[in-house]
Amino acid sequence: MMRSILFVPGDSPRKFAKAMTTAADALVLDLEDSVAVSAKVGARATVCEMLAADRAGKVMIVRVNAYDTRLTLPDLAAVMPARPDCIMLPKCRNAADALQLAHYLSAFETAAGIEEGSTGIIPVATETAESILGLASYTPPHPRLRGLLWGAEDLISSLGATSNRDGAFYSGPFLMARNHCLMAAASAGIPAIDTVCTNIGDLDYVAEESRAARRDGFGAKAVIHPAHVGPVNTAFTPTDEEVAWAKTVIAAFEDNPGLGVVAIDGKMIDKPHERAARKILAAAGL
Repeated sequence: MMRSILFVPGDSPRKFAKAMTTAADALVLDLEDSVAVSAKVGARATVCEMLAADRAGKVMIVRVNAYDTRLTLPDLAAVMPARPDCIMLPKCRNAADALQLAHYLSAFETAAGIEEGSTGIIPVATETAESILGLASYTPPHPRLRGLLWGAEDLISSLGATSNRDGAFYSGPFLMARNHCLMAAASAGIPAIDTVCTNIGDLDYVAEESRAARRDGFGAKAVIHPAHVGPVNTAFTPTDEEVAWAKTVIAAFEDNPGLGVVAIDGKMIDKPHERAARKILAAAGL
């Protein structure tokens, strides 16, 4: 299970080395926004070197450049022989864009002797107005989909907004994008990934935002600073109390296989609670 997904500039071996010392579950080796246009070709080689390093159990994701840049295919041609675990596609408009990427990956996997279908896809699914209208298209999900990430920053320019915040909280259009991404991921049966927290120095705020994301149903959170990994991992790790409750619920249904409802501590527990309990244990790695 991925909880924290830490972005690393694809042209910075120093930041990659630092990221590898963190407890992040996944790293996004970024060829898009964090790399200047003049450095993108060199960054591809650097990302391949990063992928060749001992991964220490971390999921290695490469964010390629968006289709409209005409850099997507050169990015894939460079990095696919190094066997990334996933490709993140920015400004993904809908499932058709993800399907196109799946076709590209099949070709590059075959050329590199990689098992076809083994490379996952994570669309950044809310960076444009068009992409929000396409969220329903991810159901039924393509087998390569590993999650849907909602992004709040690029959407500002797409909407012509002046900000995505109303004080400390996201304003209406951006909350709508967040919630629709959550619903689309749940409908497709894949994890919803919360956007990065741009409040770099306030770890209490990071923790609060992460807890709210998990409460609402997100399965992971993107991270742009190593210091955010700890609060995010804590928020997305079930507590001992949650695990104990989940085990009790599952045991109750296993002991009474013919019942659709059981009573635990005087409370009615039904099948949706059992499904929630199984998700808790899966998130805890049990």
